[in-house]
Parts: sequence; structure tokens; C-alpha cells
Amino acid sequence: MSELTTVARPYAKAAFEYAVEKSAIDQWADMLHFAGEVAKHEKLQALFTSNLGASQKADALIKICGEQLDTHGQNLIKVMAENERLPALPAVAELYAELRHEYAKEVEADVKSAVALSEDEQSKLSAALEKRLARKVKLKCSVDPSLISGTLVQVGDLVIDSSVKGQLGRMNQTLQS
Repeated sequence: MSELTTVARPYAKAAFEYAVEKSAIDQWADMLHFAGEVAKHEKLQALFTSNLGASQKADALIKICGEQLDTHGQNLIKVMAENERLPALPAVAELYAELRHEYAKEVEADVKSAVALSEDEQSKLSAALEKRLARKVKLKCSVDPSLISGTLVQVGDLVIDSSVKGQLGRMNQTLQS
């Protein structure tokens, strides 16, 4: 996957810089997300690695995406096809989303809790994370009963584990060492 990320980074950066210049950040995010999801399909991945010409590969993807891609989005697909980089399109969409969040000074926090968090708990957690990270935080909450109690918060590389399961695991490691 790291190879695809390396290949995708210049395309994501160029698309993002163009989107910022044209004040179309959200529009490009939607286009790239849609095209990236379409490109993940196994039949298209097989098409991308086939012996067809670059224009045929690009035309097939553009036709499938239809009106979801504007002229500039179609041009990106054509350039990527010419450089045999279409398999990296999902990674381009992911990297673009990261650049967008960085630009907006916002992060997405994955929050797992033993029970569903109330609106009040979510707003308090969001406020605490925003203060700690100095960024706007968007919570993505899910329930994981195996945590027993508490929460597990992941923001990028930062992990805050206040679950009973995590505390028991740390206690077990301490006792064994």
C-alpha cells in the first residue's frame, strides 16, 4: 500500500492545489471520492492492468463515473491513465481527503465505546479533543461491547485508551514483566 501512496501523493497534491485555487475543494473531494470508490471495483482494477490503451482505460472509467466528473476531473483521469496510475486512484482520494482536513484544520476521531455515547458526552469529548489537538474534531462513533466499559479514541497516530479492556491488558503486561 505504501507504494500506491507514494504514486498517489503528487496527483492528490496537484488536485488539491488546483481545487484551492479554484475554490472548489468540496467539489473535488466529492469527485475523487466517487471515482476512487468506483476504481476499487475488481473488474476495473483488472481493466487498469490489462493491455488496453490508456485512452480506452480512461474512457471506460469516465463513462462509468458519468456526470460525477467535471472536465477537469476527467483530465486528471486521462493523465493518470497515460502514466498507468489508475490503480492508485483510491489512494489519491484518501490523500486528498487528508489534505482537505489538514487545510480546514480538522481531524476525524474514531471513537469506540462500550455503550452508545449520548449527545452531551459526544460534545464534551469533542470539546476536550479540540482543546488538546488545537483542531476542529469530527467524531466517528461506534459501539464495541468487548471494551467492557470506557472509550477507545484514535486520531491518526494518537490513541487514547480509557477502556477497561485496555486497562486490564496493561495490568497483565505489568504483572508479567
